[in-house]
Amino acid sequence: MKFYTYKSKTPQSFVSYHFNFLFMKMRLPKLSLLIMIVLGVYFAGCKKDSPAPNPTPTPTPIVITPPAAFGPYVVGYFPSYRDPATVPDVKFKMCNVVNYAFANVNASGTVDVLSPTVLIAVAAKARVNNAKIFISVSGNTTDWQNMAATAAGRNTFIKSIMDVARQYNLHGVDIDWEFPSTSNGTDVTYTALMKELSDSCHRDAKYYLTAAFTAGKYAGSIRDAIKNEVFGYVDFFNVMAYDDFSTTVPYKHHSDLALANTCLNYWLNTRAAPANKCVLGIPAYGRPSGITQSNTILTYNGILTQGGDPLKDSAIVTAGGFTNYTIYYNGMYTAKVKAKTAIQRCNGIMMWEKGQDNHGSSSLLKAVCDTIGRTY
Repeated sequence: MKFYTYKSKTPQSFVSYHFNFLFMKMRLPKLSLLIMIVLGVYFAGCKKDSPAPNPTPTPTPIVITPPAAFGPYVVGYFPSYRDPATVPDVKFKMCNVVNYAFANVNASGTVDVLSPTVLIAVAAKARVNNAKIFISVSGNTTDWQNMAATAAGRNTFIKSIMDVARQYNLHGVDIDWEFPSTSNGTDVTYTALMKELSDSCHRDAKYYLTAAFTAGKYAGSIRDAIKNEVFGYVDFFNVMAYDDFSTTVPYKHHSDLALANTCLNYWLNTRAAPANKCVLGIPAYGRPSGITQSNTILTYNGILTQGGDPLKDSAIVTAGGFTNYTIYYNGMYTAKVKAKTAIQRCNGIMMWEKGQDNHGSSSLLKAVCDTIGRTY
């Protein structure tokens, strides 16, 4: 094998010398060696300096879980027609939930908030007194039925009510559909609506979902429309244990202790609804019996102004063109017994509605809070 020598005016590096020596031994031209070194350095540099490709972002998982429970619940409805200035702050402190009534379902399947300026004022009073503020949704049967009949209709409604919750910075949604029924299939669509709305409210444990339930005393299509699945979709439900009146039968109380126990027996025992989600409703108004209900219904405070006894459950009053008729209501003693029953058997008291209560020492809400030990 013939060896070649290489002369240079400048000293060679050890690496350069040996590369030259190796390739000359293999009889490769020097130019080829130089090109290979340059290309090798270039491609190595490109590989090193090129940014790593961005990894596919991991989608944030959707968490559907209810917000933390905070019972025992003291729920007071506040209607849009009531002036918030007439209800003192202490009545908001007595409640840990204020249900603003109402936002109504309309023919388009969206909701209309009644008196938005009143909602803003009520929400402000609720927050400053450490009460949560919910929007209660009502409406006529036809609009409920049409809205809930299709998945698209339910989706439109849910988007609308969730927009309201966000716009007014609310804590939850209360559904007061009176009433779904097995006779027209709305029991199925009501259940679907509550499931889908529950998923939206409970995304990231953001909003509470509650519902008003029929009393449960009378069997039939309305009572049977509330399926057991709904117990899991709501955070609690308010049993409307009142309005059991008659226009033809005299001496009938519309919301006595017997009705309260009948309602609780049905929902808790017969239907096995969770007791920690059950809230017993009481009225802050009275009804007559055996006569028309038109213009003869009086607020609890109005009954007291006509001489009604706050410790009794009936009084003789005059209203609506009727003189000296008997009106039936819940006095303070009955409110206390119902509150005690509610704490022992379920998880709170709901009142329709707090503006009808007396705002002094004869307050029914005061009687409730004093019984269950809620400070205000």
